[in-house]
Amino acid sequence: MTAYLIFVAAIAGIYALMAMGLATIWGQGGMVNLGLVGFFALGAYTSALTSAHGLPVVVAWLAGALLAGAVGVLLTLSTRRMRGDYLAIVSLGFAEVIRLVANNETWLTKGSDGISGIASPFAGALAEYANLLNMLMIWSVVSVVAWILTRLLRSPYGRALRAVRDDDIVAAVAGKRVLSYKKKTFFLGAAVTGLAGAIYAHLTSYIAPDGFVPLLTIYIFLAVTLGGYTRLKGAVIGAVAVVALLEGTRFVAELLPGVNAVQASAVREFVIAVALIAMMQCRSEGLLKERHDMANQKGEERDGGSANGAPHVASQ
Repeated sequence: MTAYLIFVAAIAGIYALMAMGLATIWGQGGMVNLGLVGFFALGAYTSALTSAHGLPVVVAWLAGALLAGAVGVLLTLSTRRMRGDYLAIVSLGFAEVIRLVANNETWLTKGSDGISGIASPFAGALAEYANLLNMLMIWSVVSVVAWILTRLLRSPYGRALRAVRDDDIVAAVAGKRVLSYKKKTFFLGAAVTGLAGAIYAHLTSYIAPDGFVPLLTIYIFLAVTLGGYTRLKGAVIGAVAVVALLEGTRFVAELLPGVNAVQASAVREFVIAVALIAMMQCRSEGLLKERHDMANQKGEERDGGSANGAPHVASQ
């Protein structure tokens, strides 16, 4: 049981990385990215293939993150005239293309058989404690990434990025290079997601196209929506909550009488869907609001009257 809980905690860390990548692209940059699992797969396959050629695991992780980020920039350039739903559809198609390439290019990815025997960073003498060390290492990476992204998003770059998100025309008139900000943001978010995929490949030592289905993107959207899509801290909290929900419902479904394994899986997805709908109905902004909204709300409360229905303007 202890080994299982450690592995679940490690998976929660990987979900937290993906959630922070999505919060950066969507929450801060305002770009809806439904191709999250595509960048996750790119990072995983790149890291697995490069480490198989003898490169150190850390170098393989960086290669996976950089390639995912570079592809994210290319996707931004190719969709620079698209907004909202159109960008979401294209990014969803991108993820499906990556999965189909992984499934059919057997000379590179071994197709549906997948790649096995991927090197673990703590193999060998530390194998006895590998699971625990992997979990600690993953959460250390989560902490470092969260610190870096927080510093960036609190800098002038972050404030300009939120201005682009709220109204890119006004931001352009104000002299902001809108496309440049979008490219940088997509690179950051995609690179963090690719890093998550790279770490996942070395954690499980096995990857296959079936592990990169669109359902994973939905889980991460649920996590970010639950925690607060504009807050990195909220994304991490949401990721932990979603993993707890996924694993908790696994045991609850098994307790239901007359339910087989396939039906139990459907019950879990039903519970998750209900949780998302309930969350959107009860608290659409998530558990943590954006900071400037909180500041405005406190200011209105201090003024004692402007909160009575008057709309407030978000300040960046």
